Amino acid sequence: MLLLTKGSLEATNSYLAQGGVAAALADDDSPDLHAADTLAVGRGLCRESAVRLLTAEAPARIRELQQLEVPFDSDLGQEGGHSRRRIVHAGGAETGRRIAETLAARAQAERRITIGEGERALTLWQADGRCCGVVGERGPVRARATLLATGGYAALWRRTTNPPGAVGEGLLLAYRAGARLADLELVQFHPTALLDDGFLLSEALRGDGALLLDGSGSRFTDELAPRDVVARAIAARQHVRLDLRPVDRSRYPSLVAVLERAGYDPASEPVPVAPAAHYTIGGIVTDLEGRTHLAGLYAAGECACTGVHGANRLASNSLLECLVFGRRSALAGLDEPAPPRAHAPAAAVALDSVRPGPGGDLWHALGLTRERRGLERVRDSPHPLVKLVAAGAIARCESRGVHFRTDHPSEDEHFAGRHIVHERGRDLWLERWS
Repeated sequence: MLLLTKGSLEATNSYLAQGGVAAALADDDSPDLHAADTLAVGRGLCRESAVRLLTAEAPARIRELQQLEVPFDSDLGQEGGHSRRRIVHAGGAETGRRIAETLAARAQAERRITIGEGERALTLWQADGRCCGVVGERGPVRARATLLATGGYAALWRRTTNPPGAVGEGLLLAYRAGARLADLELVQFHPTALLDDGFLLSEALRGDGALLLDGSGSRFTDELAPRDVVARAIAARQHVRLDLRPVDRSRYPSLVAVLERAGYDPASEPVPVAPAAHYTIGGIVTDLEGRTHLAGLYAAGECACTGVHGANRLASNSLLECLVFGRRSALAGLDEPAPPRAHAPAAAVALDSVRPGPGGDLWHALGLTRERRGLERVRDSPHPLVKLVAAGAIARCESRGVHFRTDHPSEDEHFAGRHIVHERGRDLWLERWS
């Protein structure tokens, strides 16, 4: 097995993820309750088969991580949209880091895995109607199965919680090769990023009692409402602050240390927050085994679109999605036939050579609220992914979950359960997934 990463193993959204992993582990919980919460937050757009699978497999994936000695905290947390305490954390707000470090160490110690850090995939290698590998910066790599786990595209926005490399390169690799993309207009903005620099202040803080206060020092929303609701409530006000004084801050040492280095004293006063682009629900269309419409090509994690999140991702289902569908994709890929013998294509120019332009354009046109005039302004963006996101946002003439159109402020039954799909060389279309 060969693992290629354009940066280091630590330069990922999973490594940076402060929130936990959702799983029905408590005596008063069940996968069915977890599924019900996921479906409710997804606002009528979730693929129910994917949701049922995700929540049913969640406890087993947590047990596997425990066997691998991921140092989880002893208690379960609660986050927005969850009806039970079912969030598994590690180090308070270091869950992603603890999981990623453990799995990376296992991969590095495995003799059958070769890791190529700092090596970017430039083109998918195709022959006989299937993907048979990639062409990287160091040349072609033949493979019976190619799994993209390249993250999302939230770093295209000016205010973001993502690292700079999260610009959707994996989606464009797949799209250029003939795979389908869907739900690109659905971008989740995290409600509580530090106002100064977009540093994420985990939802776990609100689950443990942190309060959102307006300029007069008054609460104005349910801190544990779904993220789209909380984010829009914050954006409608000025001088919003997150009060950490009710929280046992000793549970979040690294997070508190970052705030103190930035000049804040969370023990004595609230800290200023504002929403930031955080998670992209849209991605490469896959089935429940990670297969795309291009034979031999798989996708998992944030770059994939199984339909599991619907129109609004339930908190802490994203790391879980990686664990569940990443495993299923890897197992399915083992059954692929040997790749055909064929000449490798010439490598293309690196996809990030085309930039989306000023981030402010995306923030105003494709931000928390949208309207057709603003979307039309970015529809002709030189960045191919921005162009597709804008087209999807124009086509979804309704407000549903994270997609809020001021010129279409209500849900429209015409779009219920229907995903907006893109394929190279075709007009976009609506599709239902079983």
